[in-house]
Amino acid sequence: MARGGPRLDHGRRLELGQSFQDGGAHYQRVRPGYPADSVNWLVPAAARDAVDVGAGTGKFAALLLAHGLTVAAVDPSADMLEQLRAHYPEVAATQGTAEATGLRDAAFDLVSVAQAWHWCDPLPASTELARILRPGGTLGLIWNQLDTSVPWVHRLSRIMHAGDVYKPGFRPLVGPEFAGLESHVTPWEDRLGTENIMELTKSRSYYLRAGAATRQKVLANLDWYLHEHLGHGTVEDITLPYLTLTWRAVKA
Repeated sequence: MARGGPRLDHGRRLELGQSFQDGGAHYQRVRPGYPADSVNWLVPAAARDAVDVGAGTGKFAALLLAHGLTVAAVDPSADMLEQLRAHYPEVAATQGTAEATGLRDAAFDLVSVAQAWHWCDPLPASTELARILRPGGTLGLIWNQLDTSVPWVHRLSRIMHAGDVYKPGFRPLVGPEFAGLESHVTPWEDRLGTENIMELTKSRSYYLRAGAATRQKVLANLDWYLHEHLGHGTVEDITLPYLTLTWRAVKA
């Protein structure tokens, strides 16, 4: 079991993961990107070919492209991949999962899984991703996490029911196919309006799976917290602190 919280059982993982099957355009518009420092630390100097698994709309794949790599992408959601292909037509995007990518053996120097490893079954996924990596290839696991060491962000995360909060003791579970797991933390900030924080909440699995009454309560609490308690204007941009946690391991 990975430290930093209990793992989701397989059924619950599938149930929550299904919430991202639709809404690709909304996800692309409101979810943050990733800092370049994460990719700079992750990518080996000699890497040429990368695949982003659980790629969603391509937010991490875009950084791999900017790093000069040839990039492929895999995601189970056709809706998400439609957005990815529209924004990054140079990425070879296919439908699949971390446990069954459908890609050929030993084709990549790097496999990245950004904001998605918690939806995967880590041991079968490790076996599959090791299969498509070349000898000595790198597995990268990346999470954007709200920096809850900042008190107002901690309370915001609770109102949003955000699961992606920094847990210092967390260590992702990977299979025996990988060795030398190490991590790197990048502090950064996203600048966005309070309306977009409301929209960001709507892109999260808790909200997407909730009923109408729960959704209404979450948005009402956010409206009160941002505009009345914190006193921000409805058209004011604010700075939201993040930590990007990047893990890497080498195919053994």
